[in-house]
Formats: sequence, structure tokens, C-alpha cells
Amino acid sequence: MTLTAGVLLAGMLVAFGGMLYLLHHAGQPVHYHIFRGEPGDLRTIGGVVHEALTLSGRGLIQLGLVALVAEQLVRVALTAWLFMVQRDRVYVWITLGILAVLAVSLFRNG
Repeated sequence: MTLTAGVLLAGMLVAFGGMLYLLHHAGQPVHYHIFRGEPGDLRTIGGVVHEALTLSGRGLIQLGLVALVAEQLVRVALTAWLFMVQRDRVYVWITLGILAVLAVSLFRNG
């Protein structure tokens, strides 16, 4: 249930952001010989949220991708809670270690 809801939410954000992006940038020529990475404001979670709140197509696409990764944090946290309810200490610690690695990888640049 959690996986389905998270993936659907992320997919809807990416699809809506993609439609907005195409509405605003469909007629622009593409220069494939010049590489341009993401702008600095889309490289942090705060910047992504700010851009998404302004209904920027790129911001909504990025927010959908962040939501897809964050959904994994929620699933692992729920798993840790379930192991706590079952009083299985070994698996609680293993799951909390995995949660820490995921959290650090998501929030280290944000």
C-alpha cells in the first residue's frame, strides 16, 4: 500500500511537471552538443520545494523524483516500527542502520 501510494504520487508529480515544462518550453531548440546540468536552485531539497511551489515544471519533476526516494525512507521507517512492535531488537538495529544510510544520502546536499 505504501509503495503504491508513493509511486503514484511521485508519478503524478513528474507527469504534471513534465506537461508544464512542455507547455512552456516546447518550441525551444535543443542544443545537444552543450551540456547544461541542473541549475543550483534545483540541487537542494529546499530549492526543489520552492520551485515546485511556484509551479515550475522542472521543480515539479524534481519534487516527484525526491518523493520517489523519500518513499523508501517511509517504508524503511515503517519496517523499523513493525520490528519494534515485535520486539525483534536485531532487526530493529539493522533497519535503523539502513534508514540512517538512506537519510544521509537524501539530505547530505540539502
